[in-house]
Amino acid sequence: MAAGTPLHAASAPEQEPLRLAAGSLARDRLVAVGRDLEVHGRALSDVTVLDGSLTVSGEVGGAVLVLGGDVRLAGTARVAGDLYVAGGRLVTEPGAEVGGRAVAWASASRAWLTLLEGPSLGLPATSPVVLAAKLALAAAWLLLSLLLFATAGRAVLATSEEIRRAPLRCLATGVVGVFALLLTALLVSAVARSLALPLLVLVVIVALLFKLWGMVALFHAVGAWLATFSPYRRRLALHVALAGFLLLTLLKLVPYLGTWLWTMASFVAVGASIGSKLGRREPWFADDPATLFALPPGRS
Repeated sequence: MAAGTPLHAASAPEQEPLRLAAGSLARDRLVAVGRDLEVHGRALSDVTVLDGSLTVSGEVGGAVLVLGGDVRLAGTARVAGDLYVAGGRLVTEPGAEVGGRAVAWASASRAWLTLLEGPSLGLPATSPVVLAAKLALAAAWLLLSLLLFATAGRAVLATSEEIRRAPLRCLATGVVGVFALLLTALLVSAVARSLALPLLVLVVIVALLFKLWGMVALFHAVGAWLATFSPYRRRLALHVALAGFLLLTLLKLVPYLGTWLWTMASFVAVGASIGSKLGRREPWFADDPATLFALPPGRS
């Protein structure tokens, strides 16, 4: 990779980049959505950029994940963890250091932005076909919300609480989770081509499951936020979720803004589903591997 290669603009030109100035310290995860990020100081945790480019001349103590943008590492840049770039290029200057793996998938189409929101039809946002499709999807979301609250209401509320407590963490977890699923499928399919189609189908099913569950929980989380402005304190959880659903559906009809909003909501939903283990609030893996094979008490 040649140093000094110009980077394409991944964010709107009127958006000023977020900057961590030289000499500054960031202890928590840095997340930039729809704009560029510059790290000239020290970031002790992970750095995630969604639809924007990243420039590093300082230090990153965790991993770096950039989707839909480029990464430029100056000669003084230090990245302790792994570095992943999808839909952009990785440009490094002499002297830059990456402690983990560095993976750049420049040929990935920017259509990944609609991976969880649906295919792009190439039609104007105000087209009757697009509006009809959005309304049909809204009706499907409504039916799904009724079904999940009727069958697993408490678990959905647990996922909703995860979103309200840490929305940015859910967003970052969702971005990393989706990218990890795609990267795993691509790497395995590159080794065993016969598994490519089954793996991609499995990735889509898992991502869809997480999104469906998480979006219903997100409806409730948004509705709970709206409820803080209401004088009525007693309300059913389903009514709260329907209020959030109606707000997000109305915003979805707004050209461009609706697509971006629901794309971000999709990543938050996936992250919340992963973080709450679909509302079960249990670790994904046992602390002691031996317990995976332990029999229930009283059985031998």
